[in-house]
Amino acid sequence: MANIPYRRSPHHRGIKRQRRVKILATLGPASRDKETIAKLLQRGADAFRVNMSHGDHETHRETIANIRAVEKDLMRPVAILCDLQGPKLRVGQFKDGKAFLKHGAHFTLDRNPEPGDDDRVCLPHPELFGILEKGQRLLIDDGKLQLKVIRADENEILCSAEVGGPISDRKGVNIPDAIVPVPALTEKDKRDLAFAVEQKADWIGLSFVQRPEDVAEARKLMGGHGALMAKIEKPAAVTSLEGIIELSDGIMVARGDLGVELLPEEVPPIQKHIIEKTRASGKPVVVATQMLESMIKSPTPTRAEVSDVANAVYDGADAVMLSAETAAGDWPVEAVTIMDRIAVKVESDSTYAERIHIAQTPLDATTADALAGSCAQIADTLPIEGIIVFTGSGGSARRVARERPAAPMLVLTPSQTCARRLALLWGTHTVTTRDIGSFEEMIAKGKRMALRHGFGDAGTRLVTLAGVPFGTPGSTNLLHIVTLTGNELETPR
Repeated sequence: MANIPYRRSPHHRGIKRQRRVKILATLGPASRDKETIAKLLQRGADAFRVNMSHGDHETHRETIANIRAVEKDLMRPVAILCDLQGPKLRVGQFKDGKAFLKHGAHFTLDRNPEPGDDDRVCLPHPELFGILEKGQRLLIDDGKLQLKVIRADENEILCSAEVGGPISDRKGVNIPDAIVPVPALTEKDKRDLAFAVEQKADWIGLSFVQRPEDVAEARKLMGGHGALMAKIEKPAAVTSLEGIIELSDGIMVARGDLGVELLPEEVPPIQKHIIEKTRASGKPVVVATQMLESMIKSPTPTRAEVSDVANAVYDGADAVMLSAETAAGDWPVEAVTIMDRIAVKVESDSTYAERIHIAQTPLDATTADALAGSCAQIADTLPIEGIIVFTGSGGSARRVARERPAAPMLVLTPSQTCARRLALLWGTHTVTTRDIGSFEEMIAKGKRMALRHGFGDAGTRLVTLAGVPFGTPGSTNLLHIVTLTGNELETPR
């Protein structure tokens, strides 16, 4: 196995990134073995997505075990996101497995389970009949076919084919003009969620969220285990964004289905709006889908894809995600490598700091927020090499990250759960270590860990953020500037 390229000297532990934004890589047949997972981590992946839409629980259990084994070997906390499939709508089957919808012709979606043809097909979702109205759209096969409702009743939905073409069995259906009366969690989703909780997944991805109540339902079933990431991929979710953000632990801009249900030109400004609103809340936001899509088959991306990734980094997203590129593509390691290179280049741009602060992130009137804002201001004013954050729950790290400070964060926590969860948070290098009990111990440990993990050398100044009494969640009230002497590593751990 190749040497880890991010260690500055033999005493530095783990993998210290040269960037703030994180990379979330989806694992699948092309990448779920230990060797490939290790390469992905070394080349830039910070967290892994397990897509519950594909594969069985036994396969996912093995994948998760492989991640944890590599995590231990490389000494870096890794977040695992189990992404639920959600209530995907699909048409039924056709007599020959396929049919053809003529442009402008009538086509009927009905409740008849018989195989379909060029004129009709079963829509095995009875909850949709009776709610659709004249003029509403149905998009089939990721929008390749577009139908407009002429008439709808309890048994049939008569449509005209605004955009025709070939159609085959079980193609997906999107209904952008209506809130679909289906539960956010199917029975499969509930089984998958229970499995993810059992496997101690750090994040649960909730697909096809439409309203805040969908998030509340999932959180109740999670029983306090793991963090919840709501995926914004429905126009209804954009309308209810603030309520969804409030009930979630993080947000994913899932541009696949979002791009199907909205006009293409609407997606970029909505993406920026979601990033801005989520950043203001202090919660991580992930930009996902088709970021380096051509790398499923090609060893290099298109220039447009490179610009897409770069724009998400300039917008201050916490993480960018790879889907099929790493799960099933021919070049999974190369995809991560190139995404890492793009992010490093963008963050070295002299205009980067100005661009990520275009979004407004007003501080709340609390001591913790005031100190987090002060950390960022000090890092912007003085030659600060890093910000050391002591946290038990991750709240202090999220507050500091919201300000997008000029210096990276060394987050020290006694909680492995917290350390893994923060692997998706902008600007953090998280280390699991024993808790502290005094101010002197805090300073000594902070300096020692800073040297050990490559946050400076003798003469380097750092900002330390913590709470007194130590070990008490929500007590952030202490900010201190320290200077490294270079002798701290001689102190026992």
